[in-house]
Amino acid sequence: MSCLASCCVSATCGLCSSVASGITRKSARIAYCGLFGASLVVSWILRETSAPLLEKCSWINTSDSYTKEWYQQQAVLRVSLGNFLFFAIYALIMIGVKDQNDRRDSWHHGGWGLKMIVWFLLIVLMFFVPNVIVSFYGILSKFGAGAFLLVQVVLLLDATHNWNDSWVEKDERKWYIALLVISVVCYIATYAFSGILFMWFNPSGHDCGLNVFFIIMTMVLAFVFAIVALHPAVNGSLLPASVISVYCAYVCYTGLSSEPHDYVCNGLNRSKAVTASTLILGMLTTVLSVLYSALRAGSSTTFLSPPSSPRSGGEALLEDPEDGKKKNGEGEARPVSYSYSFFHIIFALASMYAAMLLSGWTDSSESATLIDVGWTSVWVKICTSWVTGALYIWTLIAPLILQDREFY
Repeated sequence: MSCLASCCVSATCGLCSSVASGITRKSARIAYCGLFGASLVVSWILRETSAPLLEKCSWINTSDSYTKEWYQQQAVLRVSLGNFLFFAIYALIMIGVKDQNDRRDSWHHGGWGLKMIVWFLLIVLMFFVPNVIVSFYGILSKFGAGAFLLVQVVLLLDATHNWNDSWVEKDERKWYIALLVISVVCYIATYAFSGILFMWFNPSGHDCGLNVFFIIMTMVLAFVFAIVALHPAVNGSLLPASVISVYCAYVCYTGLSSEPHDYVCNGLNRSKAVTASTLILGMLTTVLSVLYSALRAGSSTTFLSPPSSPRSGGEALLEDPEDGKKKNGEGEARPVSYSYSFFHIIFALASMYAAMLLSGWTDSSESATLIDVGWTSVWVKICTSWVTGALYIWTLIAPLILQDREFY
């Protein structure tokens, strides 16, 4: 039996070592995304199963007034806190890394066996910290989640402008027609979807002025986007305006659907099945957003690249830094292609956002079966929509206001 156990342990260690070495040879960004995705799965599982166990922990169960929802939030927040610390520590360590000859470059791309152990230990240790620390982290996470949404807005703006520029640069009739068709379809979808929102969130016989205001603001913003983008003095295009309009309409919907289930103006049936689908969609969106942020980090022309990095659009997003060293020689200091520190900050903020999504923004007034529901979630999403619109308009008018500055 001991021989069999030894063989199992040896095989397990060999598998882990093989996986870790395999990650080292490829882009580390995908591996970090996988680690973040694993934290979401762990949070979801513990949210549904760990409440009875947490009730037996004397350092956590310090009051008889704690409900099942509170223990579920504790499980989510503690996993998120461990994940946040892992990426935050790495963000601090990676400050100032400018070239691949820096020893910390290998820390970022290698050592995955040790990284997984540290990540696991941090999450486990968070279940032994006092409740006051977790409560403070819960408050801090609301601001961190808002910052993460803001980062996604900036990346969305960057992506839409790059999409438009890439098609315009082809300078062919078919691409101009494609731009026009997609723009028109997006605007039709925006206003058609807004009409559906009126039917869902403005039921007859009820005073739903707040919901009507949210929907009308979304429609007005979409119209303003087109007017500003097509103004002769603005070097704009209809495609980014239409894509941002669709995004704002979607965010408005997610905000309205997060209204309390007993609110008469919420026409959606907030059943457990609907809530589970909302959670899955939210988690998938979060993972895709973080994945996009990681892949864009190697080529983004916004704030993801350090001043010394090469910003050539033709560079592959997933190029292995080890290959770059071989091409340029070990002694030559080749600049890193993206900011390692900011890369980890994105994951740290995403950990906070995921915690808010899974804990209902730490609003204990809702049922445990409802996820991402409450007025806090509503206002965060609605404000995100408005900030998105404001930032997009700013990208259009900034060159006119700040004429002495150069914009890319």
